[in-house]
Amino acid sequence: MSVAILGCGYVGLALGRSLAPDRRVVGVRRSADGRAAIERAGFEAVEADVTSRDELAAVPDVDTVVFAASSGGRGADAARDIYVDGLRTAIEALGARENPPDRLVYTSSTGVYGDHDGDWVDEETPIEPTTEKTEVLAEAERIALEETEEHGIDGTVVRFAGLYGPERYRLDRYLDGPVTEGYLNMVHRADAAGTIRFLLESDVARGETLLAVDDEPVEKWAFADWLADECDVPRPEKRTTAERLADEELSVPARRRIETSKRCSNDRLRELGYEFSHPTYRAGYRAAIEDYRRS
Repeated sequence: MSVAILGCGYVGLALGRSLAPDRRVVGVRRSADGRAAIERAGFEAVEADVTSRDELAAVPDVDTVVFAASSGGRGADAARDIYVDGLRTAIEALGARENPPDRLVYTSSTGVYGDHDGDWVDEETPIEPTTEKTEVLAEAERIALEETEEHGIDGTVVRFAGLYGPERYRLDRYLDGPVTEGYLNMVHRADAAGTIRFLLESDVARGETLLAVDDEPVEKWAFADWLADECDVPRPEKRTTAERLADEELSVPARRRIETSKRCSNDRLRELGYEFSHPTYRAGYRAAIEDYRRS
């Protein structure tokens, strides 16, 4: 199996490093700095923009494409450029080849579910995107599952919960406060990459949508208190949703994110046989806590 990782960033680099010893892996980034990061990670790099069919010509033929590109935290228009236009361009460009890939894995977000008032959601729960950006993500999911079929490619959508891990622990956010109520659904970078590797190596979930989230959604207040106790610092100030929404300077997307609460189930991924290296935040944050206590 050969793999091209389009948008080989935070998760893609971890995935590439884990796959590279046993197979050909090509990481694709649109900048020279991105290409250099892939090369430092120890596998093949191509500098190309996923929105450019001409530039994608530099990507070699592969069996599987992982589309993990990021819009860099920018707005809905930037997200559409990458997740919709870029994904469609990649499918059309690579799918039209004499030797097209036979599988594409698209990385999405649990943000597409919208608000469920703290109830559980899974792969059968209808999605209700509440922001322009999550509407774009929902459209991209449809493209990954439906438009791939036109080129004989099997699509899979993996919805990541909140990613964390090296360089993304953000301890200060929860230790300093204030912390708004609601649920956290998380997945460590190692398990985000591990989920994709598992799907490819086990050859499962073609044509499916899967949630990649750890075993234990946690209330933000409970998480913040646990983290403070583990780091031996005072517990942070808390704010209710109503108090946070009273801030007149909040943007509309920020308000919608604050109003969104759900608990994401990983039952389907567990049923398929995936074993988490960091099954809960307690295991996932251990290294960060130890570093904090030593500092």
